[in-house]
Amino acid sequence: MGMSSDDVVLIEEGKNSGEPSVVTVNCPDKAGLGCDLVRNVLEFGLYVTRGDFSTDGKWCYIVLWVVSRPLSLKIDWGSLKNRLLSCCPSFLPAFYLSQLPDRSRSPPLYVLKVFSLDRQGLVHDVTKVLCELELTIQGLKVMTTPDGKVLDLFFITDHLDMLHTRIRREETCEHLSGVLGECCISCELQLAGPEFKYQQGFSSISEEVADELFSCELSAKEDCSQTINEAVSGDTKAVINVDNLMSPAHTLLQIQCLDHKALIYDILKISKDCNIRIAYGRISTSVKGYRSLDLFIQKDDGKKILDIENQVALCSRLKEEMLHPLRVIITNRGPDTELLVANPVELSGKGRPRVFYDVTFALKTLGICIFSVSCSIYSLSLAKKGMSSKYIFNANKLLNSFI
Repeated sequence: MGMSSDDVVLIEEGKNSGEPSVVTVNCPDKAGLGCDLVRNVLEFGLYVTRGDFSTDGKWCYIVLWVVSRPLSLKIDWGSLKNRLLSCCPSFLPAFYLSQLPDRSRSPPLYVLKVFSLDRQGLVHDVTKVLCELELTIQGLKVMTTPDGKVLDLFFITDHLDMLHTRIRREETCEHLSGVLGECCISCELQLAGPEFKYQQGFSSISEEVADELFSCELSAKEDCSQTINEAVSGDTKAVINVDNLMSPAHTLLQIQCLDHKALIYDILKISKDCNIRIAYGRISTSVKGYRSLDLFIQKDDGKKILDIENQVALCSRLKEEMLHPLRVIITNRGPDTELLVANPVELSGKGRPRVFYDVTFALKTLGICIFSVSCSIYSLSLAKKGMSSKYIFNANKLLNSFI
């Protein structure tokens, strides 16, 4: 007999504004579960203040303390619970599983055509509505005409897998028309044809710009054996201590680094992509802008990480994520100023949550108008590390307050 949804995911909302809500997940374990859960929490505009992870390899127990950012953000806790349930392994009763989208296939791609009068913050306003409706932006093309009009093509997928219904499509267009008001000329939503799918994977970035954008890789020779105390007393922004003596069966990673909104996801993403299992983890609250984590980990074969080269490689990848969660440069292309923002994509193909939302919000806040946008996936071969990475296009000081 299956467990009820309340036994699997329990959300206890904070009683007062600013007080953390507690999200508890109790379910069978699977590879990358923690990463998937934190990703969905971030997609709802929530920030993880602290957390606990525990698993015996078969069953896991995860507790996350979360707050909304900004505090005025309205959270649909029911939708969040359903999203978290969809991450958990399939063990619920068949009648409940039939209500969840099928994750065994890639979701269909739709194109949203928004034709309107141009105004400041238009792209972000549309992006905000799509986030609220649980629609994910896979690509975007913005074209501005000389007469002050703009055509936005949003390539989107639906987490609820309901865009094939007329009601869902009409609901989306009605929400957008209500937000855009009189400046909205037309709004259309349809299944994307083969020509749109081809454009989605195309990138026009030059090799010179790519070299500059991705040149801030950390050296694998960087010392990963510094202690936590050295990080606190010095100017080091990210320190990882590897300890194989504390536990007879696990390698302990003690991490101290500057905090940012998606830090926990960035760290868990590396463990997921490297097939590292976190048997127990404790995430402490931020103190003076620094975050501490204790992670007891194993390789996928259940053994410690004893090889020094493997330790250095893992610490190097973690430091890259902690110090450079986004790659940002500003270039000039003719008369236009071009902002390039890149973030690594999971091996599963998923990018960092809400990057485009944060970028457009930053530009709107700074009063910077968007003339044209191109968003796509770029594959980068890292021969030095014997692997390939993918980045999503999307500058430094501009985004520091939002990453």
